[in-house]
Amino acid sequence: MALTFFKCIQTRPFLLYPLGLLPRKHGLLYCTMRSTQTQTATQEGQQPQSKVPTQSRAERLDSALKDYEAIIGIETHVQLSTLTKAFCSCPYNYGSQPNTTVCPICMGLPGALPALNSKVIQSAVKLGLALNCKLCLRSKFDRKQYFYPDLPKGYQISQFDVPIATAGFVDVDLPLEFGGGHRKFGITRVHMEEDAGKLLHTGNGSYSEVDLNRAGVPLLEIVSEPDMRTGIEAAEYASELQRLVRFLGVSNGNMQEGSLRCDVNVSVRPIGQLEFGTKVEVKNLNSFSAINRAIEFEILRQVLLHNDGQRDQIVQETRLWDEGSQKTVTMRKKEGLADYRYFPEPDLPEVILSEEFIEGIRDSLPELPEMKRRRYEQMGLSMQDVLFLANDINVADFFDETIGKGADVKLAANWIMGDVAAYMKNEKLTINEIKLTPQELAELIASIKGGTISGKIGKEILFELMAKGGTVEGLIKEKDLVQIVDPVEIEKMVVKVLAENPKQLEQYRGGRTKLQGFFAGQIMKLSKGKANPGLLNKILMERLNAKS
Repeated sequence: MALTFFKCIQTRPFLLYPLGLLPRKHGLLYCTMRSTQTQTATQEGQQPQSKVPTQSRAERLDSALKDYEAIIGIETHVQLSTLTKAFCSCPYNYGSQPNTTVCPICMGLPGALPALNSKVIQSAVKLGLALNCKLCLRSKFDRKQYFYPDLPKGYQISQFDVPIATAGFVDVDLPLEFGGGHRKFGITRVHMEEDAGKLLHTGNGSYSEVDLNRAGVPLLEIVSEPDMRTGIEAAEYASELQRLVRFLGVSNGNMQEGSLRCDVNVSVRPIGQLEFGTKVEVKNLNSFSAINRAIEFEILRQVLLHNDGQRDQIVQETRLWDEGSQKTVTMRKKEGLADYRYFPEPDLPEVILSEEFIEGIRDSLPELPEMKRRRYEQMGLSMQDVLFLANDINVADFFDETIGKGADVKLAANWIMGDVAAYMKNEKLTINEIKLTPQELAELIASIKGGTISGKIGKEILFELMAKGGTVEGLIKEKDLVQIVDPVEIEKMVVKVLAENPKQLEQYRGGRTKLQGFFAGQIMKLSKGKANPGLLNKILMERLNAKS
């Protein structure tokens, strides 16, 4: 592959220069290489595979874990939302035309020197503090050397033996549908590094194109302790990291765009054994559900190899999750640390943090997901409500502002989790994109609670507010929606409906008491939905049960 790559560069020397200096017709940088699919097929043919039946996988997993324990750790790469890259002034915009945001530094041209983006340090300190880590006051960058076509320098600037943050933890609340409960997972380290470019594989597999827009984009790598034991725990850990980086504002955390990438390490060992089994890394996990399913498959695969006496077939390697076949396949044998030949980056100085700088960032941290969940619990909300509201920072802010305007806590939660969430889902909108404001939701709740309008009318107003905006007071006046609470007026309507339906009245008094709903519906129709339901039912029952 290396010879092929250099042959490509040799025959097309213009590829060594920034695209801005070239005619538009040259298009992408590209190299000829054997496709990943071909490699995988060849490697899979060299190693016997244990087939994992997909039917009743949950039952098989439960059965397998009676005798074995899974050990799971995750390496998470978070792409930072900085305006420019880590070591140059190039911007990065997801979806840009290939090789349009590159410079000599991104492309690793001779003589180009990196200059560290200070926002990367700020983001690293923020995340380190949020993960309860110990910050290193003097850290450094290192060169991690390996060859791959999307790494133009031939090395990646990363941190090796002195990362910026170590020894932290994150708290996670498991959803009730997965048994609930609280977990604490250790964080080994957080370190800064740059991203590589991206390979675009062609359909026929004869060559791949290289897009260097992503080369040099700042990343934070978060390495967990091997504290997880199930796919659900791992998926919820990753989900909590996504919430955390979004609350901090350091990344958008979108897995579909590659802003949050998780590589999981899975091994199994007999229950009671202290020594870890052989670790297998799994990549290509593009969703939290994929993390769960890939781990469950890999646990079963390894357990079956143990049970079949083929433990030696579990080797330290990198495998890919194939969404189509719902299984992992071999990608490559795992490199060791010696293969990367780490040494200190000579072109960048040490990163030195002062206590004053750290405390300034600590004081600027927002309320984090774990703190928010505990506060919502203290308000008396159920765990289901807590997990929903604290899952999205924008929803949490909307809820906090609504109750800050005086709305009842439980009623505000119910409206947001019910009708508001349903509307957003149907219209494919975020809570920041609907026209409803926290002020008006608080007014709506107060109007219903105070008896000005009924709950039914309240829903009509809510959908109007979400779609078109406006005010509760204005809509009530414009549509004449004020609830009728005058007993005399409601009694007149009750008498009128009973007089117009003598047959049904006779049937009710003859024992068909379910007809009460019929009468209530007719009265509500007559009042155009404005009659106070409680008062209406009270007066109706008195009239229905009165002696004729």
